[in-house]
Parts: sequence; C-alpha cells; structure tokens
Amino acid sequence: MTAFFALTTSLLWGLADFGGGLLTRRTPALTVVVVSQAIAAVVLGVIVVATGGWSEAGPRLWFAVAAGLAGPLAVFSFYKALALGPMGVVSPLATLSVAVPVGVGLVLGERPGALQVAGIAVAVTGVVLAGGPQLRGAPVQRLTILLTLVAALGFGTVFALITEASTNVTGLFLSLFVQRVTSVAAGGAALYASVRRGTPALPEGGLPQASLPALAFVGLADVAANGTYAVAAQHGPVTVAAVLASLYPVVTALAARGFLSERLRAIQAAGAGLALLGTLLLATG
Repeated sequence: MTAFFALTTSLLWGLADFGGGLLTRRTPALTVVVVSQAIAAVVLGVIVVATGGWSEAGPRLWFAVAAGLAGPLAVFSFYKALALGPMGVVSPLATLSVAVPVGVGLVLGERPGALQVAGIAVAVTGVVLAGGPQLRGAPVQRLTILLTLVAALGFGTVFALITEASTNVTGLFLSLFVQRVTSVAAGGAALYASVRRGTPALPEGGLPQASLPALAFVGLADVAANGTYAVAAQHGPVTVAAVLASLYPVVTALAARGFLSERLRAIQAAGAGLALLGTLLLATG
C-alpha cells in the first residue's frame, strides 16, 4: 500500500509540475499558484461539508496551517530559481527535499533494511540524474543555489507536516482544505504585494479562458498528491514513502518527452532507469 500510494504521489506531482511549468510560460508564477490552489480549496471545501469533516477539527490542524505557509514559499523560491537558472542545476538540487521526511523518519526510530537502504540510494541518484544535471558551463549564482535550497527545505517540510495533520480520511480532507486556504491567503498576500510594486498579475489580454481547466488540473493534482502521500506515510515507513514520492521529476521529464517531444539526454534516460531500479528494490525490501 505504501509503495502504491507513494508512486501515485510521484505521478500526480510530476504531472502537476509539468502543467504548472507550461502555464508559467505565459502567466506569472504567483498567479498560477494562487488560482490553482483556490480552485482546489473550493473543491475540498465541498468535500469537507459533504463528509462532515469539521468534526475532525483539532490541534493537529496547526500542522496543516504550517504546511500551507511553507508550500507557497517553496513554490515561489523554486520558480524564481528556475528563472535565474540554469535548470540543469536547479531541478536536481531541489530533490534534496527528500532529506527532510527521511530524516524525520530516522529520528522517529525507523530503520530501513539493507535492501531498502540500497533502493533509497539508487532511487535518489536516479532522480538527481533524471533532472539532467548541468555538468559544465558558467558558474551558478549564489542566489540561485540559495533559492533552490529554500525550495527543497520547503517542499520537504510540507512532506513532513502534512503527514502529522490528520489520522483518518475525513480528517485528511479537512487538513488538506485548511492547508489550501492558508496557501491561497499567503500566496494572495504575496501576489497583492507584487502588484503593488508594479508587477502585472495577468498576461496581456487577461487570463485565457482555455487555461482554466489546466489551472484546475494543476491545483487538484497537487492536492491529491498531498493526500496520497499522507496515506502512504501513515501506512508504511516514511523513509520509503518519501523516496518513492520524490520520483516526480522522472514523470515530468517523461511528460515533456511525450507531449512536447523533448528529447531525453543520455544522463536523464540513465537516471530514469536507476530510479526504476531503486523503486523495485524499495518495493521488494
């Protein structure tokens, strides 16, 4: 069950990142984050009302609030780092986010077996290589590295916090709703401040109506990934769930290959193969 839900998380996050990346080519990143998360919040609100999720309100929701604050900061830092580039450094370095939940799992007493340790090492290496690391070129700005590390820390923190925000499915819906409302509030405040400084919130001509389904998909895929990861981490070792969930860059690279006909570099293809091997080792360990 842990492997299934964690791999589902990777699939959803990978597709959400692919869709978000396409949208930010024409629409400011903050606008994409706020609108997509707002759509997800509305859908989750309906689910919470329908399932009576309010009965699960309690102190654990503070974990969801914290995750809601860390998420927009991580996404903004990640997109800013990608804008500064090079992507061949930013994307693989961001996968260090897996260190946070894995570290939490080890502190809490989880001790993966030898085969799982090998699987973790192989899978993480594969994910880094699948990002297409830049092996040569101009020096990278310190700000780019700093922003990428902030993004990695933020993503990893969300991994860890959302696991603690609920203990059952109904509570999970409520915690995801609170997380999204917090994200929209924090992202909306940042967007308002950005507009006040003169940065347009919308592209010229306004937000294309055709982009609304894509924004909805990005928001709903992201929130669904948070949910499947929480289930994976609650039903199995966090060290395994976190590594399998971190395979999403492989999905993004394959989506770019399938939909945009982008050619995978040799190092990316090798990384995808290693990630698959690591997944098999983790699943059988």
